[in-house]
Parts: sequence; C-alpha cells; structure tokens
Amino acid sequence: MPIAVHPSGRAAGAEITGCNLATDLDDANFAVIQDALDEHGVIYLRNQTLTPDQQVAFTERFGEPDVNFNALRFGVDGSPTIYRISNITENGEAIGTRRAGETWHTDMSYAKHPALATMLYAVEVPTLHGMPLGGTGFANAAAAYDALPQDLKDAITSLKGVFDFRGRKRSSPVSAEDIAAYPPVEHPIVRTHPRTGRKGLYIVRDDTTGIVGKDADESQALIEALADHVIKPEFIYQHIWQQGDVVVWDNCTVQHRAVQDYGLPQRRLLWRTTVKGGAPY
Repeated sequence: MPIAVHPSGRAAGAEITGCNLATDLDDANFAVIQDALDEHGVIYLRNQTLTPDQQVAFTERFGEPDVNFNALRFGVDGSPTIYRISNITENGEAIGTRRAGETWHTDMSYAKHPALATMLYAVEVPTLHGMPLGGTGFANAAAAYDALPQDLKDAITSLKGVFDFRGRKRSSPVSAEDIAAYPPVEHPIVRTHPRTGRKGLYIVRDDTTGIVGKDADESQALIEALADHVIKPEFIYQHIWQQGDVVVWDNCTVQHRAVQDYGLPQRRLLWRTTVKGGAPY
C-alpha cells in the first residue's frame, strides 16, 4: 500500500497511511511525511509497533534529538532522549510525568532554542467502556495569525515576548538546577517558520510573562487576547489516541494541550522525543 496523506479537514492534522516505521523508511517516503508536517502542523500514523531505538531513529530523520529535563528522571531504558509521560506507578513511584501539558503551550518556548518538533508514541491509552480518553488538542497558531486584522498584524510584527520557565505550573517537581538552566529569554511573538516561511503567533498565556517595551498591564492584556485567539475552535484539531499511534507536531506551527479526563486504574503511557530547533525569528 503506497504512502498517502489524509488531511483531517480541520485547521491542523493529517493521517499518514502506508508506512511502517519499524522498517527502513526511504528518502522519498520521508519527504512525503516532512511535507505533510510542514503543511498541516500535526501528523499521525496508526498501528505502529516501535522499540525505543526505532522511535529515536525516526526522530532523527527530522533533526537532532534533544534532551528534556524530565528524561533524567523518567528516561526509557536509560535513554537521555526518550522519556515517559504516564500516570502509572510502580512500587509506589511514578514512572513518568503524570499530568504533562494540561495547559495550552508550545514545547520548550522558555529555551533559547525551543524544540523544533515533538513526537509521542502511544504504548497504553486509557479507555472507559471502550471510549478512548486522554486526547490532545492542537491549535494552529499560523492559521490564527492569518485570521488577524491587518492593523493588529502591523502592530505586533516586531514585538518580542519574555518567556520564562517559571511561568507555568508543572506536573512534577523541578530543581533549582532546572530553573537555572532556563533563564528568561526573549522571542518574537510573530514567528517565521524556518522551512516554509509562514508566519504564526508565538505567544502562550503561562510561558509568556511579558512583552518587551510594554508595562505589565498592557503586556498581560495583549498576551491574553492573542493566546485566547489562538485556541478558538476554528483553529483546533483534537486527536483521539489509539494504542500504537505515533503523533508528530511542529512547535513553530501549533500549540497543544493534553486533556486530563482519566485516572487510575485507567493507565496512560506515552514515549516522548523532541527535536532540537534554532532561535525563533
């Protein structure tokens, strides 16, 4: 069955079929996957069966894998590049981050070089009477920018936001070393995609703590207005997970949020990898 791209019909998201990631992926087929990610911001492949090494190998096709601070505690098989997102406990200890990503955000926006892409592989998916739980929402920040009135685009095009690691509540404790590793940084709030040149809003209610050159009240008003605009229903694709799903998203194009509608004994286990990115511009 040849590889094919099936758009979701929403502002983001496309399914890739005809591809087994556990086998060799030739350059032509990977080009189809990369182009789909560039166009749709989120892609997913169902019914995959991967080892950690195979997931890392697929991650490497998009760029150099990054090391997330959570991997030091929750790494899979000791890997520094792949770690568990999970509500499962073993011997009284959590095996992964329990409530990761429950507010809208884009991964590692608080870093000088935020993650280019993120990948999740669904090992276990919680269900209730056969209904999948723990979905993930994706908001297309490029489509949200396109929908802004021109005068607002002109007003914000050169503005920079202050992004702070300490701005968001996190699902697991962070150390003083983690905080020191990510001092506040400034990024443009209108970001240019490094591959396509498309512009998108790069602003998050929690991680963006100020706007350079504006006072606290004016900054907060602009942050809230633009952050709320990004997550309007017309810009959102909601992914319903199945065991064996591999989902990849472009952190320049989309924001995401994990739906926390499950709890033990409903088990959730995802393996996460990220791809290093450059400085936003």
